[in-house]
Amino acid sequence: MNGHILVADDDTAIRTVVSQALSRAGYDVRTTGTAASLWRWVQAGDGDLVITDVVMPDENAFELLPRIKKLRPDLPIIVMSAQNTFMTAIKASERGAYDYLPKPFDLKELVAIVGRAMAEPRQKETPQGEELDAMPLIGRSPAMQEIYRTLARLMQTDLTVMISGESGTGKELVARALHDYGKRKSGPFVAINMAAIPRDLIESELFGHEKGAFTGANTRSAGRFEQAEGGTLFLDEIGDMPMEAQTRLLRVLQQAEYTTVGGRTPIKTNVRIVAATNKDLRVTIGQGLFREDLFFRLNVVPIRLPPLRERAEDIPHLARHFFTAAAAEGLPLKHMDTGAHDRLKRYRWPGNVRELENLVRRLAALYPQEVITAPLVEAELGLNRPNQTLAPTSEIAAGLLGGGFDAPAAGAEEGGLTGAVERHLADLFAKHGEDLPPPGLYHRVLRELEVPLVSAALAATRGNQIKAAEMLGLNRNTLRKKVRELDIKLMRLPR
Repeated sequence: MNGHILVADDDTAIRTVVSQALSRAGYDVRTTGTAASLWRWVQAGDGDLVITDVVMPDENAFELLPRIKKLRPDLPIIVMSAQNTFMTAIKASERGAYDYLPKPFDLKELVAIVGRAMAEPRQKETPQGEELDAMPLIGRSPAMQEIYRTLARLMQTDLTVMISGESGTGKELVARALHDYGKRKSGPFVAINMAAIPRDLIESELFGHEKGAFTGANTRSAGRFEQAEGGTLFLDEIGDMPMEAQTRLLRVLQQAEYTTVGGRTPIKTNVRIVAATNKDLRVTIGQGLFREDLFFRLNVVPIRLPPLRERAEDIPHLARHFFTAAAAEGLPLKHMDTGAHDRLKRYRWPGNVRELENLVRRLAALYPQEVITAPLVEAELGLNRPNQTLAPTSEIAAGLLGGGFDAPAAGAEEGGLTGAVERHLADLFAKHGEDLPPPGLYHRVLRELEVPLVSAALAATRGNQIKAAEMLGLNRNTLRKKVRELDIKLMRLPR
């Protein structure tokens, strides 16, 4: 036998499948449906590892874990829970759990975790924190569960973290959670957005400056590193940092010291760095705009936040949270019916969670109904527009770019991109009455589609032709040629 494992869960089926999987892996398994039995076995010195559910009929596992860790600090404990929230993962980590598994879980993953725990048993307790009531992150989707587990493992470390994700996905919320529930929570949390500061002032903002260092520097000023001493420094939109500042930041990460602008004396620093970006930094590196060595220094632990469209099952939970938050600020308390939730799940959410929050606040403020229905959601999203008389080229481009419009369902000719094109063509033919449009219609329509599509792609990538070409599926040279041609022919397009 590879070891003796104690399994506690009040669900007989779960006890059975877990026991069978671990037995096949060569472990000796004993199961129980109560926390009391588990505690007796632990007191007796039984078991090399514990697997327990959180909610037990006689006691919550989070109340039992501290007693187990006090009695047997080296005993690894794996916590299972159907209460799949960020706070569940954090509580499990704070109370000394080796790992946390949200239900339902993959049995192969459980066996792998057990193998790692048995090979490298935990040697010390994780410090127990105070009871946590706030909920900084919302969602029970598999993607969010993996993020919760990663964050729980990082809370008692000072590892540098790189958070990537589209705008509006909540990158600063994750950075704040790492700080607020980590070992530096008693220190300051300081955030700086690289894209919001003039490039010639970034070094002064980060490292501070001495009196007389440049025109207008009438007094000494502390930089963000000094302000964040002993805490966390959040570098948002790190991809917009100029190269000169990147070189100085690399020195800080390598030597844990910096000099102020205009200063000569090195200053030791003790901060945790959390960076974030909505760009693909590997592409930026290829363009010569970001240092590869700095990227590897920052990307010690990468965390990717999924866009809201990839975790649509979280939308009802997020909407309820935002309605509650709006009510706390004095707006009427509202809730959504199932139809409204379904409509939200089908929307593409180009603005991600931030867009959803803004939508919920508008619905709470502008509509007297207590129950928000699908038509109200569609009205606020602008998806119930009547047939248009002008060419909806922007609507077509938005659909092709994967924006807010739904992809047309099979056989549904009225909605989505297909419906937009059909309405445009119907209006075009209607304007000519009994006459036909002039020759060349095919190429004119394609140009009407191509202009807003290429323009929107370039706008979405902030003029980055490499990323725009990749998104459109075009060769970079082909895109450049089209840009030149469209610039020449744009004003000649048929009206």
